[in-house]
Amino acid sequence: MKRTGKSLRATSSPPNSPEERTMSASSGRKPVTLPRLRDMHRAGEKITMLTCYDSTFARVLDQAGVDCLLVGDSLGMVLQGESSTVPVMLEQMAYHTRCVARGNRTAWLISDLPFGSYQESPEQALRSATALMQAGAQMVKLEGGGWTIATVRCLSERGIPVCAHLGLTPQSVHALGGWRIQGRDERAAATLREHALALADAGAAMLVLELVPSAVAAAITRELSIPVVGIGAGPDCSGQVLVLHDMLGLTPAQPPRFVRDFTQGSSGIEDAVSRYVDAVRTVSFPDPALHCY
Repeated sequence: MKRTGKSLRATSSPPNSPEERTMSASSGRKPVTLPRLRDMHRAGEKITMLTCYDSTFARVLDQAGVDCLLVGDSLGMVLQGESSTVPVMLEQMAYHTRCVARGNRTAWLISDLPFGSYQESPEQALRSATALMQAGAQMVKLEGGGWTIATVRCLSERGIPVCAHLGLTPQSVHALGGWRIQGRDERAAATLREHALALADAGAAMLVLELVPSAVAAAITRELSIPVVGIGAGPDCSGQVLVLHDMLGLTPAQPPRFVRDFTQGSSGIEDAVSRYVDAVRTVSFPDPALHCY
C-alpha cells in the first residue's frame, strides 16, 4: 500500500510532544476529553469511534476526526488470526495501547481489559487497568453486567474512567452460544436495561451496546445520562463504533450485517475514515433498513 498523505508524514518532534499538541490545537482539533464526550451526548452530537492497533493508523484516524480510538481485544482476530478475543493477553493489550498512544494527538484513547485480566476481583482489575493507563490509555473497557458493578465502582472511584460493554460480549461468546443478537425478548431487554443503569450508577462513564435490537438500544440511550455507543445497535445511540478492518473492507469472510465498507467510492484510507465520521454524524449510518436489527 502506498504510504502518502499529510496524516502519515513524520514530524521533527517526538510523538505526543508539547510542540505537536500545540500544532493540533492550532489546527482547530482540540483534544477530546471526557467532559467533551458528555457534552456531545447531552447536545445530541454523535460520537465516532473506531478500533485502532498501531501508531500509523492512530495518526490517520485522528487526522480524519475520529473522536475515540479503541484499542480493542479484537486485535486477536484481525491481527493475530485467532477465532475469538479470548486468547489475547494483557501484555499484548499494553503493547498495542502504547503504539496507538504514540501516534494519537487529540482523540480519546480507550483500551480493552482482556479476558482473564479482571474477572478474578476488583483488585486484579485495578492492577490490569493501571498497566493499560500507564501504557497511554485514558479509559478502560470491560465486558458484562451484574458481577462487574463492584469492579466498575472500584476503578471509577480511583480515577480510572470506565467504559462498560453490554449485549453481545465477545469474551463470553462460548457461554452465549455464538455471535447472537442479545435482548430480543422482553425479559432479556429488561436485564440489559437493569445492568446498564447499575453500571452507570457505579460510575461507568460510557457504555458500548453490541448486537442489540434498535428499539432496545434507543430506550437505554434515552434513559442513561452517559454516552451509549452502538455496534449493531441502531442509529439512536449516542454514537457508533466499528472494527477498523471491517469498515475498510478487509473482513476475510462475509461481514456482519451491521458493517459497511467505507472504502467503496473513496479515494483512499483516510477518505474512507472521513466518510465514516461524516456518515455517523449525519446519521446516514447505520441505515435502519440495512445495518440494524
